[in-house]
Amino acid sequence: MAINAVCTKAMSRYEWLQERAKGIGGSDAGIILGVNNFRTPFELWLEKTGQVEPQETDNEAIYWGNQMENVVAKEFEKRTGKKVRRTNFMYSHPKYPFIKANVDRLVVGESAVLESKTASAFLAKEWEGEEIPASYLVQLQHYLGVTDKEKGYIAVLLGGNKFIWKEVERDQDLIDMIFNAEKHFWEYHVLQGHAPELDGSSAAEKYLKEKYDRAEKDKEIVLPSDYKDLLVQYEKVKSDEKLIKTAKTEIENKLKEVLKDAETGITDQFIVTWKNQNRKSVDSKALKERFPDIYKKVLKESSFRKFAVKEIN
Repeated sequence: MAINAVCTKAMSRYEWLQERAKGIGGSDAGIILGVNNFRTPFELWLEKTGQVEPQETDNEAIYWGNQMENVVAKEFEKRTGKKVRRTNFMYSHPKYPFIKANVDRLVVGESAVLESKTASAFLAKEWEGEEIPASYLVQLQHYLGVTDKEKGYIAVLLGGNKFIWKEVERDQDLIDMIFNAEKHFWEYHVLQGHAPELDGSSAAEKYLKEKYDRAEKDKEIVLPSDYKDLLVQYEKVKSDEKLIKTAKTEIENKLKEVLKDAETGITDQFIVTWKNQNRKSVDSKALKERFPDIYKKVLKESSFRKFAVKEIN
């Protein structure tokens, strides 16, 4: 199978992100399949359609993950006796050129790839036994599908002091499922411009705010009948939200009572802080009373759309 590739050695990080945005990469696969806990298909759609800048530019976790990639790869060589080599190419699937792969390392003498990861110690349970986080497993199978390799290895440094590596066999059924989902996402959502289902992300909220920034005065519509269930669900969520907020405040109050005048409290798993903080702000009431002319000059008017749901009695 002839695999197309673009050399990335001379690319800046920004250029690399721009090139990656032209297709679906391995880290995008888990988002599309809904197994990524940090990003949604809607957020990815905004990025791939050029409506927002590609993510990662100022992400500390990703920065340090990139810095530690070589350290993890070297430790993998020490622990396994295998040799790996860096690949400075962005590979493309021969049949679907928009499906791309940025592989960390190739394993010398084997039809295999290596993915190097760093993860918080709080995520250790996700790596117990034969477990691999679903988003990483999907990413690895995506790479095997693009590069036509038979096997993958994944190495992870947990919490900066625990090293784990695992071997993953090629799963063609899973690869086919991944590629079908990616093909649909790219052709239907990206190329044809159909937005994925809206979600609760801040990106979706911002998108709606900018797209429909002003309401037409006195315009009224009849909502579709099937939205009644959605509104009932909304009211229930609001009610649950109040209960959760009360429960959260109760727990906070109990912790504050134990802390008393201490700034920090610790357990074997958590650190609780209740620190002094100072903040300066303008007293708008005093400013208006004492300096009304200045108040008028600095007064800034803003407009927004207020959302509300009220049950009709």
